[in-house]
Amino acid sequence: MHILITGGSGFLGSSLARELLKKPLIQIEGRTPAPLTTLFLTDLHKLPDDLAAESRVISFIGDLNDLISSKTLPLNKIDAVIHLSAAVSAECEANLDLGLQSNLQVSLNLLQAIRHQAQRPVFVFPSSVAVFGAPPGHVLPSSISDIDQPTPQSSYGIQKFMVEQLVADFTRKGLIYGRNIRLMTVSIRPGKPNGAASSFLSGMLREPLSGQNSVVPVPPETRVALSSLDKTLEGLLCALESPSSIWGAPIAVNLPALSTTVGEMANALQEVAGKDVANLIQWKVDPQVYAIVSSWPSQFSHLRATQLGLNPDSSVVSLIRAYILRYPQAVSCVIKG
Repeated sequence: MHILITGGSGFLGSSLARELLKKPLIQIEGRTPAPLTTLFLTDLHKLPDDLAAESRVISFIGDLNDLISSKTLPLNKIDAVIHLSAAVSAECEANLDLGLQSNLQVSLNLLQAIRHQAQRPVFVFPSSVAVFGAPPGHVLPSSISDIDQPTPQSSYGIQKFMVEQLVADFTRKGLIYGRNIRLMTVSIRPGKPNGAASSFLSGMLREPLSGQNSVVPVPPETRVALSSLDKTLEGLLCALESPSSIWGAPIAVNLPALSTTVGEMANALQEVAGKDVANLIQWKVDPQVYAIVSSWPSQFSHLRATQLGLNPDSSVVSLIRAYILRYPQAVSCVIKG
């Protein structure tokens, strides 16, 4: 079994790589379960040390477009692709050319390269809740289902939706086994903030837990849709291993979401870590960030995900406690309970 993860050095890519390496057997598209022979990881940055030391991992460092055009990647050996490489939301809004090149063009180039290989691979495309939005003069439905028509209101969301359509068309033509899975904002991400408009949804919990101040750029009543790392990885693995007969149509599935408000997130932090830690949160509305985040839906009906065995996180408190268990070294405060 040969699997390619683009963006393999990033938070999600490296986390998913570790999960795949732990699995004794992997089954895709109804084929006989087989061990993971080779895990190809691409990124602009070097791999974490543990992955670089893994004998089954082969890394390719460089621009993905260049790796494809130079035919450096051994795509003829690939059984499955998880295409995580992408520029994030605020970056795409600030720089249209960056988003078009990093999100749309590279995805098209990868699909074009894969369609000419001997075997038909599974292609998992992690899309985003940002494909949904309310056009001017309209409001979003109270709950978004898998069949609601996306109307993205940001460059990032539009680029994600365009790639979704490419994946759907390549699947319809029998060139790949496509799986579009719409991820919710992952909270809590470890490490430093990134350029995503949603980055604060991790930072407002992560930084106070490590004794640092954190600025929240939206009002407390802002409602958001969240997913823990564990639930997100569960969804990605489900997309990889579910055969078409079970995944069904349309090929885009919304990952289950925990719907909450930013104010409720702050209250949950206080419940877990105390008032002094929660007071490290500072509220300062950034109109640009708020405009992006408030355009995203926050409540979903996830019948198809439930049928696939996927369920949302139970509470923000559970998100915080899961982060503390996974990254105890990142927490400097005393935790209650």
